[in-house]
Amino acid sequence: MTSFDSSPQLNVWRALLALAVVFVMLATSGWTALQGHRGATPLQASRSAWEHGSVAGQRLPDPDTTPSRLARFFASLDVHERTRLAHRYPLAVGNMNGAPVTLRYEANRVAIDQQRKVEKKRMHDNRLSSLGQQQAGRRMHRYEAMLQKGRDFLAFDPMGSGRVAEVFGSLDRAERISIVVPGVDTDLLTFQRTNKKYSAPVGMAQALYGAEHAAAPQARTAVIAWADYTTPNGLGMDAATGSRAEEGAIRLNALLRALPGRAPVALYCHSYGSVLCGLAAHTLPSRVSDIAVAGSPGMRARKASSLHTTARVWAMRDSGDWIQDVPYLEFGGLGHGADPVSKAFGARVLSARGANGHGGYFEPGTESLRNFAEIGIGAYEAVQCAHEDDACRQGLSDTPAAGRA
Repeated sequence: MTSFDSSPQLNVWRALLALAVVFVMLATSGWTALQGHRGATPLQASRSAWEHGSVAGQRLPDPDTTPSRLARFFASLDVHERTRLAHRYPLAVGNMNGAPVTLRYEANRVAIDQQRKVEKKRMHDNRLSSLGQQQAGRRMHRYEAMLQKGRDFLAFDPMGSGRVAEVFGSLDRAERISIVVPGVDTDLLTFQRTNKKYSAPVGMAQALYGAEHAAAPQARTAVIAWADYTTPNGLGMDAATGSRAEEGAIRLNALLRALPGRAPVALYCHSYGSVLCGLAAHTLPSRVSDIAVAGSPGMRARKASSLHTTARVWAMRDSGDWIQDVPYLEFGGLGHGADPVSKAFGARVLSARGANGHGGYFEPGTESLRNFAEIGIGAYEAVQCAHEDDACRQGLSDTPAAGRA
């Protein structure tokens, strides 16, 4: 399930908020249990190996150094040296902000294939329960799908429920870049769906990429399905607080500062993903031109101006989206604040006609998707506002969008 696909009743959400208060009180009173220590994750192990490695007689740079320094390091190597590093430290290179994007794709393909082999063995491991073997099988088949020709992954971490980011189009050549930030229950297994395709990150990004191309056939765009953060699991404590969003905001900003080129970037933040985008807003690089939220439970801000961003802030909500029944409040860290589509919030409110509920904003043929695409190509005068007036377009003019249909 991705981004609150279910339709909980309002009293259930309020009960969860009340329960969350109890947990906060227990935590601050010292009643929470400490989690046990775990061994190094596959990504940590790969990074550790990198830190002790070398190439052409020189030590490898700190993987946490700035993207620009890492970019200069990789540029100093020949193609064979870069390839050796990608195959020797696939998870480290595949998740390294500053490494060339095509090298990250290659490294992540190696890492995904390695994990496919691991899960294939686990499918027949008698030490696992039948359920454990079934779960290994599901992961193995997911990795097989990810290894299909033409798929490019900018990030991949198999630990836990998994994190991943996939690219559609050419990041190196893009004139405009769009990033889809999903909400709860997003992981390796729900990253892509056959049923309810356009409620999952891959389907969302594919639909947006296609709509942008339809609107401006000659424009060079790229779309990232970004699920490279640990999302809340269902409508529990994590979904009522901003802790997962805070962690994700750091990761999103790190990616944004490492993207190649200078193309403007638009963020499309669905459901709990809008909480993340709200928390990331004040530290976004200036190349982020737009933040568009859909089905938002709040952005952890009283109004758009409180986000302290130079990006344009857009919001939409379908009339049948159950999220409108969630209390738009924040108290003691619980809840996510004001309603982004309210007049008082001050966002540019877009039409979501045709979205048909919480999971339908990226469905082809909807006005919500068309509005997203117009933002993505910079055709601001073509967006449709939620109301009959043109308030959402006030003070805007189109930016150059090559190949406008």
